[in-house]
Amino acid sequence: MKRIAIGSDHIGLNHKRFLIEKLTKQGYHIMDMGTFDQERTDYPIYAHKVAQAINTENAEAGILICGTGVGISIAANKIAGIRCALCADEFTALMCREHNNANIIAFGANIISPEKALALATLWLNTAYDGGRHQKRLDMIAGFERVS
Repeated sequence: MKRIAIGSDHIGLNHKRFLIEKLTKQGYHIMDMGTFDQERTDYPIYAHKVAQAINTENAEAGILICGTGVGISIAANKIAGIRCALCADEFTALMCREHNNANIIAFGANIISPEKALALATLWLNTAYDGGRHQKRLDMIAGFERVS
């Protein structure tokens, strides 16, 4: 069973609750990293919590949601070892896993429906990293983290 850390700001809360319910029924172990209510909050908090869960190996994958998905994905990608991809379509969800081995997927609650987020998350979670020629590029990215 794959352990998934999930987090959202107040705008993504309903999507997050929907995903937790549906992914739990699919057999995933979900770690809810917040937020837990509609009170206005800051998305970097949850990007950091989900990224830390992955970097400490408490979670194998992460899902993040904010209004557009842009801010929360940018925040997550500031953390070494994180490859967060903002997705709104099937091709991007597939490729970010196959080619980029994305360990977090991000969604915009104002961009896609909860059902679309579930379809994309399910596709992403069931797609394997291809490795091979793609690993060289991931190694280059990891090198950037050591330099900065």
